[in-house]
Amino acid sequence: MQQIHAINFAPFAPRGAFAGPEAAGELCRMQELTGADAVIFCPGAVQTGPFVEEIDFTGRHTTSDEELLAMTQLAHDRGMRVFWKPAVNCLDGTWRARISFFDHDVPCETKWSGWFASYQAFQLHFAALAQQAGADMLILGCEMTQAERREAEWRRLIAAVRSVYAGAVSYNCDKYGEEHVSWWDALDVIASSGYYPIGQIDQNLDRIEPVVQHFQKPFFFAEAGCMQIAGSADVPNNWRLQGAPDPEEQARWYNALLTACQARPWFGGTAFWDWPLPPHAAADRYAFIQGPALDRIRAFYCAGKGR
Repeated sequence: MQQIHAINFAPFAPRGAFAGPEAAGELCRMQELTGADAVIFCPGAVQTGPFVEEIDFTGRHTTSDEELLAMTQLAHDRGMRVFWKPAVNCLDGTWRARISFFDHDVPCETKWSGWFASYQAFQLHFAALAQQAGADMLILGCEMTQAERREAEWRRLIAAVRSVYAGAVSYNCDKYGEEHVSWWDALDVIASSGYYPIGQIDQNLDRIEPVVQHFQKPFFFAEAGCMQIAGSADVPNNWRLQGAPDPEEQARWYNALLTACQARPWFGGTAFWDWPLPPHAAADRYAFIQGPALDRIRAFYCAGKGR
């Protein structure tokens, strides 16, 4: 697999957000400022809470098909590879990793079978659209930790997706979850969220390497990032952390991650989180649209392309 130098662009953009020239201009700006050669678009579906079966991917929370096709075409025209990562979120604020049901069916209770039917409809919609768009990779969700134990359902989903989409297929597990997914063999690429503490990056890469060797699949971080606030480098996954602004700490974390990953021949690349659309950048503490972290990313991404 060609080394990935990617950015998660405007994740979970609502309907209409990609429709005007502003979004197209921001995608071009992101590429120019970061040196990225790939972009991840994250169309977001929603369910009301973690214990409901119904998933909505046609309403106002989800980027329209036409917008996604147009942005994908623009990225391709600019020479970027395009990965799609359709992911579900809970409207009540519960993290998607906590979506779960009884492992045995119980009358009058919601069931895995109903939820996976909804999830498969969601993924198949975007798989067929990804085939039409010529998307370079389809990532079948993100950080669905409680659902990952349902191996048979995931294997059926992957087979169904392959029946309509011919490109590379992956899945983005959560941090520390790489060795807990038993069905990596059914996919083309292993991906995870690389929000590891600055002092533990090397030991976690050491832990991930045997998984990559066992399954003999390419690996990359489909998400990775650190907030620009004091203390985030030690707990980069804690989006609720409060603290004083500290762009230098964010840059130190990026430098540590990139240095550690560059030293490992098996490591396939990164997709950093995230590049928001204006005017949301001010509220997005993971954003690196300016400052020393952006400089570090650009230097690494441009060097990787021989610029």
